[in-house]
Amino acid sequence: MIEIFVRGGPLMYPILVCSVIGWAIFMERLYAYFRVRAALVSQQQKVIDLLHQEHVEDAVEFCRQQLSPLTKILLVVLKSRGGTRAHLKALAEEIGEREAVGLQRYLGLLGTIANISPLLGLLGTVLGMIKAFNVIATEGMGTPATLGGGISEALITTAAGLSVAVPMILLHRYLTSRAERLVLELEEATMRIIDLVEG
Repeated sequence: MIEIFVRGGPLMYPILVCSVIGWAIFMERLYAYFRVRAALVSQQQKVIDLLHQEHVEDAVEFCRQQLSPLTKILLVVLKSRGGTRAHLKALAEEIGEREAVGLQRYLGLLGTIANISPLLGLLGTVLGMIKAFNVIATEGMGTPATLGGGISEALITTAAGLSVAVPMILLHRYLTSRAERLVLELEEATMRIIDLVEG
């Protein structure tokens, strides 16, 4: 594998960097979404229980002590309790939009990696073919041995670029769908709390 990597030429290094960054983003986001999802379930139930017991101030203090997208939204809702449903919903949507942006952190970079990886492979292909044609220009048709370096570089970088791009596209789609699902769950949890505190 190391020999093939070296034969791919200098563009194999940025392709490798793209792969490492892409997988790091995937693992970080997967862990972040797991934590948000776990916190959402437990924190929602905790706040509902406190509100049913009419311990509103305890619910406010609980949300203030937590650092999660849901509790940040609920803190604003609980502080404005007694308002109309439309007013509380507008406040929740304003904070929710900010939290949704946080959930989508790094997804743009992951999408960029998915897009530029095949382009890096294509650039490697072009550079490899230029080497091959330079051999032809200086030595005539040359031999398979002299032409092989440029052609193999072209093919290796193309394969490397595609082998990075394809999984990155799939990972980006998966994480995007997970983020959208979490936003929907945040909205549903928030509306349950609003139903309990609206005026």
